[in-house]
Amino acid sequence: MEPEARDIVIVLGPTAVGKSRVAVDLALRFGGEVISGDSIQVYRGFDIGTDKPTPEVKRGVPHHLIDIVGPEVQFTAADFVREALAAARGIAVRGRLPLVAGGTGLYIKALVDGLFPGPGRDSAVRAALEAEAREKGLDALFRRLEAADPEYARKIRSRDRVRIIRALEVHAATGRPISEHFRATESPVRGRNVLRLGLRLEREALYRRIDDRVERMFDRGLVEEVRGLLERGVPEEAPPFRALGYSHVLSILRGEIGREEAMALTKTDTRHYAKRQMTWFRKMDGVAWFSPDDGSALEEYIQNHLQ
Repeated sequence: MEPEARDIVIVLGPTAVGKSRVAVDLALRFGGEVISGDSIQVYRGFDIGTDKPTPEVKRGVPHHLIDIVGPEVQFTAADFVREALAAARGIAVRGRLPLVAGGTGLYIKALVDGLFPGPGRDSAVRAALEAEAREKGLDALFRRLEAADPEYARKIRSRDRVRIIRALEVHAATGRPISEHFRATESPVRGRNVLRLGLRLEREALYRRIDDRVERMFDRGLVEEVRGLLERGVPEEAPPFRALGYSHVLSILRGEIGREEAMALTKTDTRHYAKRQMTWFRKMDGVAWFSPDDGSALEEYIQNHLQ
């Protein structure tokens, strides 16, 4: 059986901050290979809008989990964890260092903390709880949660409709409080040395990079890429078409908006997405934060923390 990777480096941060470049720099310095942690780069044909690393960006460093599924597939966080761990094992066998580079927070969290082991969504139970909330008020549901799972009720806000209903849904499906299910969650990388390197910039600097990236994507032919995908039979409902930028290009091709408006909307959406990413990543434990332009500090940190 192949050995597990002892060391795993994760380069995380908001879109356009420079994760790909930093990951390649570190791979070249420490003899590593890059595993993409981007939820859309897995799809074949979706290249420009996902800013997939070009050969010039890769600089000879092997990259994994890029172009591995067709656009009709719903690639999940569980799929990512399975494929990322397999790639990390292969990299370790070759005596090299796995570096995960990604901004999809759910993917990174699933890899580091594990996936919730409880039941999936039960539409009928959820609909009944939603109806009860409308009829009796959310306070009544929260009191039920306090009785069924006081531990979890203390951790969430009494007005957090989504979490209250989900917790009661899980309890109805399993007879066990959701806090028990969370305690049963196991990290897929438990026992390994996982270094979390966060990249951040001042807001205005990041927004300039976002604007530059969006303009570059449209100049490189994003509209033509989408037109070609549709002509090859990829349906507009395909999962990757929900990604940043692509939905607005579909609107261009339907004649609903013009190119300049699509660019402006994509810039705005991407800024909002970057803000949500930073909110997500700041809640993660054990992240060491760096400027993407401080290569010496990044290298020193890894050098001091590799096992």
